[in-house]
Amino acid sequence: MRFFVLTFASMALAAQTARQHHPPRDAAEYAKILEDPKRDSWQLPQMVVTQLGLKPEEVVADIGAGTGYFARRFSKHAGKVYAVDIDEKLLAISRKDAPANLVTVLAAPDDPKLPAGGVDTIFFCDVLHHVENRTAYYRKLEKALKPGGRVVIVDFHKKPLPIGPPESMKLAEAEVIAEFKAAGFRLSRTFDGLPYQYFLEFRATREAAR
Repeated sequence: MRFFVLTFASMALAAQTARQHHPPRDAAEYAKILEDPKRDSWQLPQMVVTQLGLKPEEVVADIGAGTGYFARRFSKHAGKVYAVDIDEKLLAISRKDAPANLVTVLAAPDDPKLPAGGVDTIFFCDVLHHVENRTAYYRKLEKALKPGGRVVIVDFHKKPLPIGPPESMKLAEAEVIAEFKAAGFRLSRTFDGLPYQYFLEFRATREAAR
């Protein structure tokens, strides 16, 4: 059995500075923002990876992977990683010196371009506010999940914070939970160990009925 994890890392930091709300046109400049070493101090990527509990046979799809901030880390624990993004220039950076089990996927804004029934874990990091018509998008994710698959959300709390997008752009936990419920998902787990973000795990409601 193989698994996929999806993340939106390319859009993850659209917030540390004003220019991050309007990402630099130059991919190299944006890459510096995504790969800023200071990010580790609050994103706590190793803690996130630990909470995901990735298995050696998993296939991970990182939606919005950008430069591969999370995708590279996933590749050390999973069998295969799909780095998914809508920016080919950022994907090109993520492919540079990437391990053999990391594969890039050029997605559309409204479609992650994932294989039907081929994903076990879908992971979004700091990006949901960029997704339009989220309920419809989540339903596409549900079609991509394998039986027993999950969607994991890491995103900023909707309150004033020293990093992250403006409060008006953030999505509250309750809002995210409600939107996933409307798309046919149930909240299966939470984790409160991140300083500025919530961690929510969802599974398709249809799985509960089996």
